[in-house]
Amino acid sequence: MRKIYMFDMTTLDGFFEGPQKEIDWHNVDKEFNEFTEHQLNETDIILFGRVTYELMARYWPTEYAIKNDPIIADKMNVIPKIVFSKTLEKADWNNTRLIKENIAGEVSQLKHQPGKDIALFGSSNLAATMIQLELIDEYRMMINPVILGSGTSVFHGMSSRHDLKLIKIKVFHSGNILLYYQPDRKEQLSLPWV
Repeated sequence: MRKIYMFDMTTLDGFFEGPQKEIDWHNVDKEFNEFTEHQLNETDIILFGRVTYELMARYWPTEYAIKNDPIIADKMNVIPKIVFSKTLEKADWNNTRLIKENIAGEVSQLKHQPGKDIALFGSSNLAATMIQLELIDEYRMMINPVILGSGTSVFHGMSSRHDLKLIKIKVFHSGNILLYYQPDRKEQLSLPWV
């Protein structure tokens, strides 16, 4: 079974976007782009919620993106994408399929198909749903060396505890730190005398 990983960039104080939805604090350089290229080489489906999908679909197919970041733009435009949305009417970005319901069934089916990893980029509402459904196999959190003081929490919308175990750390020259976690799904002990 292939794995689904969640990748998100966050501030040191845990925000994925600022109070005005700004992401101008993303610490992106050549080393980050090399990491991104490697990560996309190991991915053959990208999952999005509506908001992140619309942002990505407005950027990656543009001449600006293709000229300034040709390798990543090519991968983002070619890799199959799935957007989960109850309100979106159509998904026009190249190689994109729109799914309006049954996240658990659709994602479970994808995980059982042969192929490379499946990525969930950004998409905090979809991420919260998938975490609560225990569909995420690995969390990749890129901590940027900045404190915003306010914004939207990476895990807003979460209503229950989910224990994780750290499996790997990658430190970037820019000050970014990438933390890799897996769910720590401890089995509940069934005590006959309780």
